[in-house]
Amino acid sequence: MPGSRSLRTTTLLSASVLLALTATACGPRQDDTGPATPHPTSSSKAAGALPASLTAQKLDWRPCPAPSTAQGGGTAPGKLPDGTAWECAKLKAPLDYGKPAGDTLDLALIRAKAEGGGKRIGSLLFNFGGPGASGVATLPGYSPAEPLRSRYDLVSFDPRGVGDSAGVTCLSDKEIDELRAETLDLAATAKQNEKVVAACKKHSGKVLPHVGTESAARDMDLIRQVLGDAKLNYFGMSYGTELGGVYAHLFPKNVGRTVLDAVVDPTKDPVEESLGQAKGFQLALDNYLADCAKKPGSCPYPDPEDGRRRIAALLAKTGKRPLPTQSGRKLTQEQAVVGIVAMLYSKESWPSLSISLSDAERGSGDNLLMMADNYAGRDDKGHYNNMMTANSAINCADTRQRLTPAQVRDRLPEFRKASPVFGELTAKGLLGCEGWPVTGRSDTPEVSAPGAAPIVVIGNAGDPATPVEGARKMADKLGAGVGVLLTVKGEGHGTYGVNQCATKAVNGHLLDGKVPADGTVCS
Repeated sequence: MPGSRSLRTTTLLSASVLLALTATACGPRQDDTGPATPHPTSSSKAAGALPASLTAQKLDWRPCPAPSTAQGGGTAPGKLPDGTAWECAKLKAPLDYGKPAGDTLDLALIRAKAEGGGKRIGSLLFNFGGPGASGVATLPGYSPAEPLRSRYDLVSFDPRGVGDSAGVTCLSDKEIDELRAETLDLAATAKQNEKVVAACKKHSGKVLPHVGTESAARDMDLIRQVLGDAKLNYFGMSYGTELGGVYAHLFPKNVGRTVLDAVVDPTKDPVEESLGQAKGFQLALDNYLADCAKKPGSCPYPDPEDGRRRIAALLAKTGKRPLPTQSGRKLTQEQAVVGIVAMLYSKESWPSLSISLSDAERGSGDNLLMMADNYAGRDDKGHYNNMMTANSAINCADTRQRLTPAQVRDRLPEFRKASPVFGELTAKGLLGCEGWPVTGRSDTPEVSAPGAAPIVVIGNAGDPATPVEGARKMADKLGAGVGVLLTVKGEGHGTYGVNQCATKAVNGHLLDGKVPADGTVCS
């Protein structure tokens, strides 16, 4: 599900955007680990000029290998329909933009060169969300982008801390499995965090202070320069919309044709965002139940209210006695909720949700655990990609907010009211950054971009992960004449390649420079 922003939870759990089932495993307490590392200064005034050794570097493009385990594994990307091979390269970037001539890290890139007869515009850079999604692993499977190759080189990257770009690591696969097999209360969750911080610092302590969104936005401008583009043409999904907004704020004069789809609300702090997600997923579940009731032949819940009661009863049952699976692992209450979440990102997954819930009511946790594993980035061999680990590291580098168990406990009634199914788990996810060994930057990102070219901002009315009001807020914050709002009356997370009207508007903007009228509504 490219472009999804993951629900914040307390388990190390995402591929495509997946962005924030934020994890206990990477949200440790600080009780015995020493002081937090101050966040590096990376404001536009503080970042020094980059040396020519970085801006003038030549990339060694070669046929792409199979994705690494950190990127999600699998086979090497096949050739495009015209026979073009996907190419991969590494680009050097400063570890710390406050010290541009200091240590560097390698960013993993992928591209398919323009082909199709149109006049080439330049490169089109994609970010698929998360934060934590590997662009290198995701772009080859993102078929909606194929028409854009008529005028663009299609390019994506693993943002710093993600996949093969100095990917953050904390726990082993076995340790993550053990963590996910538990359903913990707030006190036990906080206690578990103490165990994890040492692993995060041991394996990734050097990079943790430098994986925030501002640094990733500066990486995008370095990519622009190295690719030889005067402007950055960009398509960001979910968390990628926040990244795009931060880029526009830092480099308004470098903004080219830009689309932000499934938009993160830049005005909400982590508590507000998590509460919005709890409401959003509850709305999506209610919409699923209403739709399901219209299909009695395949729906396990002919009455939506009965469906709500039965799902609540199922989750209560798994809380007391996890369901068995053929693998020998158990489906806990928390993983059952995550499995449901995974199938609410897209209306096309609703039939699978019906099957999975029916099986669970009959005593089998296989399908829900499989979906929870997929969301967590676990393959069938028990290996995890680093998406959820990176998700935690990036979120905690970005946000200053650090909530204690007592503070989260005080907010639990509000979250349970917002969503009887998802509220408690989402609230527990707020512990994810408590004691993180890097001081966060701020509670909300700065995205104002006066003087930037128009940016098309798209929200979907039924989006569970990034509720539609976030698109309105992003358009407003980008500024008059910059943010151009397009809303879709549909279900699911993301619209491009799904809604015909939105897809036509996006293609018109990116390929022909046609900016849709602000306030356009697609059915």
